[in-house]
Amino acid sequence: MSRRCEELLALLADGALHSGADLAASLGVSRAAVWKLVGELRGLGVEVESLPRSGYRLPRPVELLDAARVGGLLEARGRSLGTRLEVLFDVGSTNTYLYDAPPPLPGQPRVVFAELQHAGRGRRGRSWLAPFGSGLTFSVGWTFADTPPGLPALGLAVGVGLARALQSIGLADARVKWPNDLVWQRRKLGGLLLQLRSEAGGPASIVAGLGINVALPQAARDSLLAPGAQPVTDLAEALGHRLPGRNELAATLAAAMLDTFDEFAHAGYAAFAPRWAALDALAGAHVRVAQTDGDVEGEACGTDADGALLVRVAGQLRRFHSGDVSLRPVTP
Repeated sequence: MSRRCEELLALLADGALHSGADLAASLGVSRAAVWKLVGELRGLGVEVESLPRSGYRLPRPVELLDAARVGGLLEARGRSLGTRLEVLFDVGSTNTYLYDAPPPLPGQPRVVFAELQHAGRGRRGRSWLAPFGSGLTFSVGWTFADTPPGLPALGLAVGVGLARALQSIGLADARVKWPNDLVWQRRKLGGLLLQLRSEAGGPASIVAGLGINVALPQAARDSLLAPGAQPVTDLAEALGHRLPGRNELAATLAAAMLDTFDEFAHAGYAAFAPRWAALDALAGAHVRVAQTDGDVEGEACGTDADGALLVRVAGQLRRFHSGDVSLRPVTP
């Protein structure tokens, strides 16, 4: 996106109505150029409303992410990242962006936020797309100097760290759903994606991405109401007037992820297993696990030491390392 386009977006971010003449004067361009810049924003997926003979506005105010502000909030939490923190406006996928880069050195993590993702990635090849300003998407690149114990369960540990961070800002009912979802009242708030590069007995590099719903427009909610899909929610609904700004939320969640990696490096999954059990949204529920060779139903019984899901099926305890799990009880 061009610098002028970013400047225009900053002017529109307050959600107020701005005349074409005022925007042109602020940007030092013609009104025709403003019209072209609006078209560029729309082409990137930003909804800009145009009112005849009145001007332009966003459908709602958006607090744009600011690297200096997020960096300052992280530094106050003991995390000084400097140029290793980036805020991109437009990217295919923050996970791919970091995974394709050289892995960071141990002790020098990278954090990348994006306002818009065009190829955001979820589990099992699915996409993660959110309308502009309606959520947070970011990824952390981290390298463990030595492969920690229980590495296959790292994603569960990260989910625990993020759920507890949400609890710290007032979302007492934040829970985790195996293997990679954050949920509230059995509705999906966000999802994690971890990508691993490791060497036997050597360093292990991780890229962990989070997409979380902050304030979804109704149209986006409606588009996610496909038959059989897990119900969704957002932090605006869950927290109401207590919802923090996007920059504060970004720093809180990024710090939680970095703190989780730090602790996991020393303690492995064992330190997180009891916390997972306390936050497990599936515990004791009758669940369905979708497998390529057929669905399996039974009672969810937590996870084992390597993060596998335990399900009691016909009196026998079975382990699942992958598969989609229905959070809602199903009829036996």
